[in-house]
Amino acid sequence: MSTSPSDHLTHFDSTGQAHMVDVTAKTETHRIAVAAGTIRMKPETLQLVLSGTAKKGDVLGIARIAAIMASKRTSDLIPLCHPLALTRVAVDFETDAATSSVHCRAQVETVGKTGVEMEALTAVQVGLLTIYDMCKAVDRGMVMTNVRVLEKHGGKSGGWSAEL
Repeated sequence: MSTSPSDHLTHFDSTGQAHMVDVTAKTETHRIAVAAGTIRMKPETLQLVLSGTAKKGDVLGIARIAAIMASKRTSDLIPLCHPLALTRVAVDFETDAATSSVHCRAQVETVGKTGVEMEALTAVQVGLLTIYDMCKAVDRGMVMTNVRVLEKHGGKSGGWSAEL
């Protein structure tokens, strides 16, 4: 028995054509998604970030604003995402001198018919990209890793947490 792409992937119809998922019949619930990721850099680059003396200014402050702005524009970037009215976006950065890294965590919330995982992932990735952009003059070898959803809540499927 063959299966069509729509049997497993919700963004394809029965003929395999891409489409935006119909959320008309879904119930509005409070939806939350948390995503995280890391950027590794040279120790001296991390010191520039921590000291606030990077040539372009407050790296983490600007990266936080970029991440929040990106979460609000996710449907403009990802073709089949629904535009959502976000009710909360919180972005936090934690530095780790031992691994010469900055960890980004974003929590995105809405009351709606579809989840906010893509908005949380977009926030994290753009936050990390902004750090890269602001520091690339001194460290082009930075590496972004482990961008992933950590947890989601709300909707018919309820809650989910990643196995860490």
